[in-house]
Amino acid sequence: MDVRFLGGAGEIGRSALCIDERLVLDFGMDSGNPPAFPIGDVDPGAVVVSHGHLDHVGSVPALLSGDARPEIHWTPPTYDLTMVLARDTLKLHGGSYDCPFTEAELARVAEVSETHGYEASFEAAGYEVTFFDAGHVPGSAHVLVDDGDTRLLYTGDFHTDDQRLVSGTTARPDADVVICESTYSDVEHENRTEVEKRFAESVKTTLWEGGTVVVPAFAIGRTQEMMLICDAYDIPCYVDGMGKQVTEMLQQYPEFVRDEDAFRRAKSHARFVTGRNGQRKRITDQKAAIITTSGMLSGGPAMTYIPEIRSNPTNKVTMTGYQVEGTPGRDLVETGSAEIDGRVMPVSAKVEQYDFSAHADRNGLFEFLDPYEDSPILINHGDRCERFATELQEAGFEATAPEVGSVETI
Repeated sequence: MDVRFLGGAGEIGRSALCIDERLVLDFGMDSGNPPAFPIGDVDPGAVVVSHGHLDHVGSVPALLSGDARPEIHWTPPTYDLTMVLARDTLKLHGGSYDCPFTEAELARVAEVSETHGYEASFEAAGYEVTFFDAGHVPGSAHVLVDDGDTRLLYTGDFHTDDQRLVSGTTARPDADVVICESTYSDVEHENRTEVEKRFAESVKTTLWEGGTVVVPAFAIGRTQEMMLICDAYDIPCYVDGMGKQVTEMLQQYPEFVRDEDAFRRAKSHARFVTGRNGQRKRITDQKAAIITTSGMLSGGPAMTYIPEIRSNPTNKVTMTGYQVEGTPGRDLVETGSAEIDGRVMPVSAKVEQYDFSAHADRNGLFEFLDPYEDSPILINHGDRCERFATELQEAGFEATAPEVGSVETI
């Protein structure tokens, strides 16, 4: 089994692998400026997708150009999430170099899509493939690929701890080789309950003082997690941006969330923003949390809310996810200013950062890999892959960190 790394090796973004030039696992994009896509030409017999985040699915429709019609395999939520993201990509970048596919290629996705549940094996390009719940976002999967001689486990993104939205992964399928993500390989997450409590106390204090809290959040996973937390702590909240559409869609898949009743209550508790008739500006005067995209302040309704609330030090901005270097969100956290709609704005409102990550931390990665001590481990999806591979070697694992473009025979 030969594995070619088309992206995501030594980096976060554009995750993509090709097995024996026949089977592609994920085909994402890095949405930076400029965006980056998987390298090389591929003509697979089938595509298998681990989960519906842009860095894993953002370029998938591009595989359907010309006469190419590979089957695409994923869980039901991942298919729907991919379509939401792809339509948004077309809306933002259609017809430009920044968009890796066309409207016609996106339309073909439904024709070749095949959905599968967890632990139900299926055939793809001559391999036996099985999905296991990865505990990252609804529908996320570890992917086990078996060619009859070698069992390859591609972890995708995963979390070993429970979140309110999904339960942590407990799957540890037998595997001869593991390709493992390493996003938080040098971080130990604070206890999730303690993070929630600090967040809730901070928000409630601001609301009691008469302020408003803007909660930038990724549309897929994080928005819904913050809704669940607001409901649990009785925090009045609005929801805006793509997260509204994702929330509606996820209600169709109760079996892919941890607590269907809690999810339904959280949706009822939140007020969805329509954006009509100046509603957004009126909301900024409310004593409420506003959960909105974009999570890194690089677009979305946050561009309306931040300028409205920035000058009042009673107000607050609570960042809920990792802020990539060079994004307005990272600038805001580090400098107290951010470029919003083309101009740099100082923000007098308090800015706080919370770790609500949906990825396993260092301890979680070691815990997950423990059963695979006798199997070669290939480290990807991280910006410190080599260092983590070295640490695994020191702990007794056979671990390496491939580079983009490299081919590993396993």
